[in-house]
Amino acid sequence: MIIWPALLVVCLDQASKIAVLKGLRVYESVPLVDGFFNLVHVRNRGMAFGFMNRSDMDLGFWILVFATIVAIFLLLFWFYHMKGESNWTTLGLSLILGGAIGNLIDRIRLHEVIDFLDFHVGAWHWPSFNVADAAITVGAFLVGLSLFFGGAPKKTASETHSG
Repeated sequence: MIIWPALLVVCLDQASKIAVLKGLRVYESVPLVDGFFNLVHVRNRGMAFGFMNRSDMDLGFWILVFATIVAIFLLLFWFYHMKGESNWTTLGLSLILGGAIGNLIDRIRLHEVIDFLDFHVGAWHWPSFNVADAAITVGAFLVGLSLFFGGAPKKTASETHSG
């Protein structure tokens, strides 16, 4: 279960970004749900919500690449040492892993991340994001809920067969 959600996120993220690259010019916006949702093509050199999104932040680029690689290794370490974690925790961590890898691919390949999902109400826009960002957010939410509510632990093979 660990790897499949992560692989799915990476594939969906990269496929959607390729479609945006081929279909929209930078800063082009296509309304899909009038007054609520647009597809846009924006570039983000920084982190979520545009933090560190400046062209003069070359050091910031390397910090983000390094931090993402460290986070990926920490997630893999956590997966390797998991014992009795809930399925929700496992799924959440896998979504976070897939999102981190998806954005890292962009960051290394383009030195920035492609964002294209733009939700808004009237003139107020939530910061644009992508599939990887959504997976990281949902994954963090699942892990948080699982830790907060103490999600049901996985059953081992011996517990399943013994009753």
